[in-house]
Amino acid sequence: MDPSKVSIFKTYEKPKGQGGSGSFATFMIIGPVCFFLGMLFSSFPYDYPLLWTSEVTPDAYYDQLETHLKFLHASPPIIPRILHIAISIGFIGFFIKLFKPSEANLLFDGASLVLYVIGVVVYITNIVKGLRIVTLGMYGVPEGSTEVAIGREDSLRVMAASNTILALVLVGVLVLQAGQWYAERKEQDEITKFEKEQGEKTTAKGQKNGGHVTRASSKKKQ
Repeated sequence: MDPSKVSIFKTYEKPKGQGGSGSFATFMIIGPVCFFLGMLFSSFPYDYPLLWTSEVTPDAYYDQLETHLKFLHASPPIIPRILHIAISIGFIGFFIKLFKPSEANLLFDGASLVLYVIGVVVYITNIVKGLRIVTLGMYGVPEGSTEVAIGREDSLRVMAASNTILALVLVGVLVLQAGQWYAERKEQDEITKFEKEQGEKTTAKGQKNGGHVTRASSKKKQ
């Protein structure tokens, strides 16, 4: 079955520069993604001792990390609002690019949107929830719950691992957007090459026909 003939996969021919890798909507996606990666990079010094070293992490470090996370969670409301606005800008960029999508939009932007949604889910379910648990200090599980209890050290490691997963997902979005730019560039190069070859063939054919006309005219004069 041809995906272009199915309504949910219907594609459109877009004018050059509209909805492609060079459109403004692409920058609405790349900007927030790079912003989030910068935030995660600033957290990397805190996550490194928990995940990326074989040395034993001292208990004092967990106390310092808890203090940092509590301070982060208690930031003024304007801070999470700016973060949520940045997330919304990314979604708006995806929706603009996927409105009447081309084949490249379906392939690259569709996959990028899936990764972006996964990143948002990780942020809500792991990071936000983890910050609330750290602030409340309720690392255990209430009585009667069937969930597996996670201690303080493991909870902080889960948050650090969530930051790493989120960074990989966002890098995947950038890779897909770069892949779309490369694919569109190669396609444009092939179109330009084909049009050039067709133009040369047309010119050569015109010159050949012109030669025949000249010879026929000279024979009539004779």
